[in-house]
Amino acid sequence: MHVVADRSAAPAAIRTDLGAIFASLELSKSTWLITSLSPSSGEKMSKHAVRGGDITGLLARFAQLQDKAQARTGRHFALVVIQEAGLDGFWIHRVLEAEGIESHVVDAASIATSRRRRRAKTDKIDGEALVRALLAYKRGEPRVCAMVRVPSVSDEDHRRIGRERKVLVGERTCHVNRIKGLLFAQGITGYEPLRRDRRHRLEELRTGDGRALPEHLKGQIRRELDRLEVVIAQIKEVQAERDALLAIEVAETPAATLLDLKGIGPECAAILYAEGLFRHFDNRRQVAAYAGLAPTPWQSGSVQHEQGVSKAGNPRLRTTMIELAWLWLRNQPGSALTRWFHERVIRNQGRLKKTTVVALARKLLVALWKYVTAGVVIEGAVMKAV
Repeated sequence: MHVVADRSAAPAAIRTDLGAIFASLELSKSTWLITSLSPSSGEKMSKHAVRGGDITGLLARFAQLQDKAQARTGRHFALVVIQEAGLDGFWIHRVLEAEGIESHVVDAASIATSRRRRRAKTDKIDGEALVRALLAYKRGEPRVCAMVRVPSVSDEDHRRIGRERKVLVGERTCHVNRIKGLLFAQGITGYEPLRRDRRHRLEELRTGDGRALPEHLKGQIRRELDRLEVVIAQIKEVQAERDALLAIEVAETPAATLLDLKGIGPECAAILYAEGLFRHFDNRRQVAAYAGLAPTPWQSGSVQHEQGVSKAGNPRLRTTMIELAWLWLRNQPGSALTRWFHERVIRNQGRLKKTTVVALARKLLVALWKYVTAGVVIEGAVMKAV
């Protein structure tokens, strides 16, 4: 007789002694798929679809789920809903919370999936996986998934300024490079579209073989300059809004004290606060993980090495911190962090500078977090002259 050890009499797939109705939302532009698991409904999950954007239909469907569960059990059950963070933002989450429904937004990349090369992926499968992740999360299982801390409406709005400026600066770079490329094809170098006399200098340009610029080419460059000047004006407008916001925060938030440190300007201060330091963190590991600067070790048996930073956090905060780390080395040469960097580089015989500056960015972010929240001054840091 063949006996299989440790096999239960009945398959334990999903808990059925639930104290709430657990539901997941798979959101798309055309359809919202609702996957739910209700008390006394067995182990089978029910699935319903509503038209994308139909929040009234969504709430009506939730009410039907509650009515059916009450008819089966004679009890009223609360709803617990989960959705992935994505293009829909947080407005659905805020509507659900306003209706008294417990809502969670999860980082989709934190949910474990099959590692098979070809795995089945459908909205149905994803919806069931979200419900199972929500059940495990509510049971208190560690490292099941990472729930997003939804920012307030005002905090989310404050991010717009820094993000819009980054987009505009990218557009400005595209216009400048396009103009320079058009001129380079004619043998012209040294023309700077960002100078104030750009239009006057355009009329004086001569091609590499001594000709005046062709009329259609000159017209194209003029139109590029028109678009460039619009972007430049918008960048100035956004920077004025940023400076006005920082002026208000000087009196209202401790994050404005970042401006007192030499090497930190208005743009870095605004991004550091709006993208990260406005949040509550329990420890330095959470700070580094949120910026995607936490290390990711790989250990299996006798194999053990570092894979680098996780890059799983806020990309804008991470990019700003690495840029700020280079600026810190230049503007704060006597600080303890700068000395640590140079000692590490000397120990590596001048190699791995880029890797070490990422480690410096992590240490600097933690130090700035302590400085903003607890007033701990960074050792050896120089303040700006009043």
